[in-house]
Amino acid sequence: MIRKLVTAAALVAGALSAAPAFAQGNTVNVLYAGSLVNLMERSVGPAFEKETGLQFRGYAAGSNKIANEIKGKLRRGDVFISASPKVNTSLMGAANGDHVSWYVNFAESPLMIGYNPKSKFAADFKTKRWDQVLQEPGIRIGRTDPKLDPKGAFTVEMVTKAADLYRQPDLVQKTLGDTENPAQVLPEETLVGRLQSGQLDAGFFYSTETSDLKIPAIRPAPELQAKASYTLTILNDAQNTAGAARFVNFLLSAKGRALLAEHGVDVVKPAVAGSTEAIPSSVQAMIDAAR
Repeated sequence: MIRKLVTAAALVAGALSAAPAFAQGNTVNVLYAGSLVNLMERSVGPAFEKETGLQFRGYAAGSNKIANEIKGKLRRGDVFISASPKVNTSLMGAANGDHVSWYVNFAESPLMIGYNPKSKFAADFKTKRWDQVLQEPGIRIGRTDPKLDPKGAFTVEMVTKAADLYRQPDLVQKTLGDTENPAQVLPEETLVGRLQSGQLDAGFFYSTETSDLKIPAIRPAPELQAKASYTLTILNDAQNTAGAARFVNFLLSAKGRALLAEHGVDVVKPAVAGSTEAIPSSVQAMIDAAR
């Protein structure tokens, strides 16, 4: 009986060791812009795990917030996906901690004005210009912090341009208030949920968010267009560089790019910035193939 128990235990142990269990060395930690939550957690992450047998572990927040946490050594990761090339630049060079040596632009997503279809202001978005609706009394608007998230900065930039285009010098104050207006500024990863739950009537979102979650949205005039430019890199202090390279390769592959397109992201030809010598050879080969 003891022998049988020992044998059974050995078989179980062998099966566990052979199974694609997600041990620490098989985990890829991906830090990414909060606008990509649904895409990463429900689509790219599971597809990557199925394709490679590795575990995807994601962390979402405003791109600048993530960069600040990296610089402050409050957070480590293997891969960093930002919504703006400027964020990567802030992590490059000895003066900035030398956290990033290169990055590749791989996708874009225009900024939109999304609204809750059950809001009492929903009908107005169909008949009036968006800036007029955002000035109506009682409307609840959500946006992200321009200091922590490129989308928040793009929002202020777009409304400022609209003030000139539509000859409304007080448009920014009437729609956004102060730059860091606490009644509007929310963490990027919670903004969509607030809109969907009815806590907000309207907000500023990238097209990947509005398309992915079927949020009715208004595209601003071409003269006002602002957009996320998504970048991808492997952090210099990555704990799983091999796994990180496999994740980057997956996202740049035909399958990964198809997933991006399905979720409303505009796929672009990869463009590299920084030290090309620091790019893993397999990643460079995938970048060349995707061009």
